[in-house]
Order: sequence, then structure tokens, then C-alpha cells
Amino acid sequence: MRIERASPTTNWRSTIRSYRRGLILLAALALAAAPGCARKGTQSESAIPANAGTIGSQAPEFALQDLSGKTVRLGDYAGKVVIVDFWATWCGPCRAEVPDFVKLQEKYRDQGLVILGLSLDENGEKLVRDFAAEYKANYTMLLANPETARQYGGIVGIPTTFVLDRKGRIVQKFIGQTEMRTFEATIQPLLTS
Repeated sequence: MRIERASPTTNWRSTIRSYRRGLILLAALALAAAPGCARKGTQSESAIPANAGTIGSQAPEFALQDLSGKTVRLGDYAGKVVIVDFWATWCGPCRAEVPDFVKLQEKYRDQGLVILGLSLDENGEKLVRDFAAEYKANYTMLLANPETARQYGGIVGIPTTFVLDRKGRIVQKFIGQTEMRTFEATIQPLLTS
């Protein structure tokens, strides 16, 4: 019986193919494990104001429709601690955060917390209404638009959540799914001040 050894060229090519497959698999797993969703559509980066959505800046004012058609303005909540959450019904991590927002709103409403869910679903009023009913949302859901996302620095991944102090300044920005305890640690000092 004769045993033939593979040529050095064959071993080298085989090794490269294995590394390539491994890198592709690793990249696919990293994308699948990402804690947020990419936004559908595009935004003009040149149109974004320089300090839009930055920590320490005043939160941009908006006037958006809620699910009953009423116009809601951010200024309506002056003096409150506000969580502004950009999300969509098709985004898994966004959906996962909603039960935590329901709990936070229930627990801290009387201390001055307001949660505003700004849906980026296109033509999504019925989708958002059905979603809010299914998840028993106890906070205000608004129908956002590309202009609102642009004013907040261009929302490129969701969920993107801003925490505002009682003076309307952005004190924290979270991109991707965030745990309830992280939100609580952020809002508790703001609610007591």
C-alpha cells in the first residue's frame, strides 16, 4: 500500500479556503447577533445639523400625530423626564424593548416620566395601532417621519433612544436594544432632581 502526501500547494489552498469559510461564518454571526436593526431607506447626511441628537444639546422640537390623530409636541412635556424612542414594528430588538417601556411607564409615571415611542414604520398607523394593542402599550406612540429622524442626528439604526432631562436636554443616547436596568439607572437621578 502506497501513501501519497498532498502537495504543499494543495494544503495551502485548503487552508485558505477554510479560513475564508470561517471568516464568512463569523461575519454572518456578527450581523445576526447585532443588537439593533438597520433603518430602511436613506437619509441625506449633509442635511443633518451639526449638534443634532448630541448629548448635552437641547432636544429638537417636533409635532407628530398620535394614534388617534391628535398632534403631540415634545414641548407639551416640559418639566418631565422624557424617553424618546425611535423604533419600528418590523424591528425585533425594538419589539423586545416595548414590555420594558410599559413597566417603566407604569412604575415612574407619577414621578414625572413620559415615554414617547416614535414609530418609523412607513404608512404604519394601522400597524402601530395593532402593535400597541397587542403589547398593551401604556405610553404615547407617535408616527414619526424622516424629518424628525434627521433632526435627531439621522437615525441609522433602531432602536435609538434618547433620554431627556426636565429641561429638555439630551442626557443619554442608546443605540440598539438596551436593558431596562440601564434605562432605570439613567432616569432615577433625573426624576429625583
